Amino acid sequence: MKKLDVVLIISLILFSFIFIIKDKFFAPNTNDTYIAISVDGKDYKRLEFKDETYTYPLKTKYGFNKIEVAKDYVRVLEADCPNKLDVLQGKIHSTNQSIVCIPNRMIIEIKSKTDRKDSEELDAVIK
Repeated sequence: MKKLDVVLIISLILFSFIFIIKDKFFAPNTNDTYIAISVDGKDYKRLEFKDETYTYPLKTKYGFNKIEVAKDYVRVLEADCPNKLDVLQGKIHSTNQSIVCIPNRMIIEIKSKTDRKDSEELDAVIK
């Protein structure tokens, strides 16, 4: 191994630590995010992150889900769907992450209040 190889390896390691530190200490403000729940493709409920952990029972004609909301995450604790994949998905922490329960037609997403609305974003231009 040459001296330049060692410098390159150390630089790559330091560069990767910068991203870890950035994500840990400069994470998005939880006051800027909220939890959007949709059922059957329609907006159903909007939940806020709070300092204390709380649960929200979601009972619809499609099924039951028990949602846990904490200061920095959201997850599904219980569900009456057969495979319980939404429970197995675990906690989500960041914007644009989601938990999906197909049998109960439920989607939980973490969204940012400052992001532009989906309808305002330009997805593609076709000529």
